[in-house]
Amino acid sequence: MSYLLRVELPDVPGSLGRVASAIGSVGGNIEAIEIVEHTAYGAAVDDVFLKAEHDVMPDAIISALNALDGVRVHWISRYAAGANLTLDLEAVEEMTRDPQQAANLMLDMIPEVFRVDWGLRLRRSGSGFEVVHRTPAAPDAVPEGLMWPAAFTGATRFELPAPYTEVIVAGCPLGPAKPAPVEMVVIARRGGPEILDSELARLQHLCGLATSIAAKG
Repeated sequence: MSYLLRVELPDVPGSLGRVASAIGSVGGNIEAIEIVEHTAYGAAVDDVFLKAEHDVMPDAIISALNALDGVRVHWISRYAAGANLTLDLEAVEEMTRDPQQAANLMLDMIPEVFRVDWGLRLRRSGSGFEVVHRTPAAPDAVPEGLMWPAAFTGATRFELPAPYTEVIVAGCPLGPAKPAPVEMVVIARRGGPEILDSELARLQHLCGLATSIAAKG
């Protein structure tokens, strides 16, 4: 069984070895690691791709890691086999194959690239939005309470009212900067983990690339 684990650990030599040993002690095997973020308070946040025996429960992995000093599990989830660490590049390659559809192609890959539940491409319409494109699990209608932020120049987090209070949401303007973007891409996770600053930067970068690729297509 494959899992994706996001874990915070001290950013010092030997920490990753302790994490690997703890995972191995309960029957898990690390296949790949991606550094997500280095924090200002001396910690590293890593995404760990691992396989475990069928009788190994996620709670056992969490308990083994939380027993280590300075280690905290942010999130663990089932993860499709065959996932890799080159998804951003794959999204760019996909966009360049059909520049006119670059934004929609990027959105189609959003759930896999950012490990989120759904994505929406929205266009401003009057005081609200209309859905331009959506991933299969996205809501049919624009979530009530979603508004275009003031001074919306880059990727940012949103807070939504019920029934979306358990959904972690971020958005990024999409389209030429001048005169001003009229579209945005929204990504959402149910229940976590938090969308990190590094993920916001990646989202903004991909939206910028989608805009540039479409303009040259």
